[in-house]
Amino acid sequence: MFGNFSDRSRSRFGRRTPWIVFGAVLGGVTLFLTGTTHNAVLLTIFYCACMFGLNCMIAPLVAVLSDRVPSGIRGTMSAFYGAGSTIGTPIGTMIGAFFIENLTAGFAVAGVLMFLGGIVAVIILPKEQSADFLPKEEGSFKDVLVSFRPPKFAGAHDFYKAFAGRFCMLMSYQMINVYQLYIIQNYIGQSVKESAVTVSVVAMLMMVMSLVGSFISGPVSDLIGRRKAPVVVASVLFAIGIAMPWLIPSTLGMYLFAGIAGLGYAVYSAVDQALLVDVLPNKEEAGKDLGILNMGTTLGQMCGPVIMSTIVVSLGYNFAFPTAIALAIIGCFFIMAIKKVK
Repeated sequence: MFGNFSDRSRSRFGRRTPWIVFGAVLGGVTLFLTGTTHNAVLLTIFYCACMFGLNCMIAPLVAVLSDRVPSGIRGTMSAFYGAGSTIGTPIGTMIGAFFIENLTAGFAVAGVLMFLGGIVAVIILPKEQSADFLPKEEGSFKDVLVSFRPPKFAGAHDFYKAFAGRFCMLMSYQMINVYQLYIIQNYIGQSVKESAVTVSVVAMLMMVMSLVGSFISGPVSDLIGRRKAPVVVASVLFAIGIAMPWLIPSTLGMYLFAGIAGLGYAVYSAVDQALLVDVLPNKEEAGKDLGILNMGTTLGQMCGPVIMSTIVVSLGYNFAFPTAIALAIIGCFFIMAIKKVK
C-alpha cells in the first residue's frame, strides 16, 4: 500500500522521503505507546499502527534501490540493507534483555530507535529530487484501487518466481528461528538455564556470520555480475545448516546451525533484494511491486511458525526438520527458474 502511495506521490521533497519520515514518526510513537498500556484493545491498536509505520518506512526505502542505485552496484547496496535487517535482530534482542524488568523504559528506547531509523536514513541518503514536476496521477477512486493490482502473470513470470522463492525461504527460516528455544529444550533436552546460554551463543554466532556473509556476498555479486548463483548457494547452505541439529541433536548441532545457516541467510538477505529489483516488470511502479514481493517475507514469517508447530505436535521434530529443508530447496528451484536475471 505505502509503496504504491509513494509511487503516486508528487511532493517537492520527492516521492519516497515524506513517507519515510511519516513512517518513522508513526512507528516510533506507537511503539512507545505499545509499552504503556495493559488494555488488550489499545495494545492491538498501537501495535498495528506501529506495523503500519514500519512498513511505511520500509516500502519507500526498498524502492530507492530501483530509483537511484545503478545495477552495477545494486548487490553491494542490497548487502547493506540485508546486513541491517539481519544484524538488527540479535542486537535488538540483547538491548531488550537489559529492560526485561523495566518494560516502559525499554519500549521508550525502542520507539526512539525506530524513529531514528527513518530519520537517519533520510539524512544519510543523498537528497531526493523534487517530484512535483512529474505528471500528476489523476483519476477516480476506482483508478486508485486499480493501481494496487499486481502485475499480470502473463508478462511477469520471473516476478512471481521470485515471490515464491522468497516465500519458501522465509517459511523455512522462520520454522527453525522462531522455534529455537523449543528445539534446544525439547529436542536436544537442555534445561532452562542451559538453553539460555545456548540461545545467547547462537545469537552471537549468527550476528558474526551475518556480518561476514552480508559484506562479502553483495560486492562479489556485483563483481561477477550474477544474482541467482549467490542466492542458490545461500539456500543450499541454509538447508545444510538446518540439518545440523536434526542429525546432531546437541549444543554442537545448534552452533553448527548458527554458523552455516546464519551465513546462508546472510548471503540470501544481502543479494535477494537486488535480485527482486532486477525482476520488476515496471520500474515506474517499483514501490508497489517491491511491496508485493516483500509480502513474501511477511507471509513466510506468518506461515513458518504455524507449519512448524503443526508438524511438531502431530508428527514430531524428525518430520519438521526435513520439511524446513525441503522448503529451502524448493525456494532454490524457483530462483533457478528465473530467466531474466543471471
